[in-house]
Amino acid sequence: MDMPSDVYMLLSLANTKLRDVYPSPQDMCADLGWDEDELFCRLSEAGYRYDGGRNAFVAG
Repeated sequence: MDMPSDVYMLLSLANTKLRDVYPSPQDMCADLGWDEDELFCRLSEAGYRYDGGRNAFVAG
């Protein structure tokens, strides 16, 4: 699956997948064929960080 080009669609899809399917971004990226560094970089540039306790990307 290609990573969405729109950062807010990416955020929504990633958080939905993390909530419903995957225990970590690493597992999600490996299964979907996404580049983990690209995921974190794109979301970081948009003002989001990964919160391991919530298993979600959050503002901040």
